[in-house]
Amino acid sequence: MNHLSTLPTTGEQARHALLLLGVPAGARLVVDVHMAFFDGDLSMAGLAQLMRGGAAGGLCAALGLELSVVPGLVALATWPLDRRIVTPAQRRADELAMIVRVAEFAAMRPGQAAARLLRELAHRVPDGAEAVDLADAARAALTSPQLIASIAAEAELRAEAVSRAARLDPRQQLFGLPSVPHQRGPE
Repeated sequence: MNHLSTLPTTGEQARHALLLLGVPAGARLVVDVHMAFFDGDLSMAGLAQLMRGGAAGGLCAALGLELSVVPGLVALATWPLDRRIVTPAQRRADELAMIVRVAEFAAMRPGQAAARLLRELAHRVPDGAEAVDLADAARAALTSPQLIASIAAEAELRAEAVSRAARLDPRQQLFGLPSVPHQRGPE
């Protein structure tokens, strides 16, 4: 019996969703976006298995300021380091920008799954659940003075992290530095 499939691989399916999202995202969101807009059978189990296997499928981990893996966030290995390093304020801005992209894409490809996804994403935007246009509400949140100030405050730390990450070997750039267990000192 022939088991060949014309469906894209798990990595290709995740890549499609991440290209739409444009930023590192949680694995559940990657699967939900793929299910809402693309054909295939991407699942959490398949994505988790792919991530455990290394850089297969062109996926990698998002990194924090300390250059260790940010648990649960998936990124594309082809994205530059500054796009894969996440900080709290930049992550919030990236999330809002991602919601704008998803809402605009959903307007071009409406459907029940897309509407359900937008309802879930609306709760991540201030006044998003009540907004007539989710993309406009997310754009307004992106221009909030508090968010802009927070991003500016993180800029130097992000630049330093990107500089440190650029000196790592290629595998560490994709999957971060191994975490070191906390060592107790003399008491």
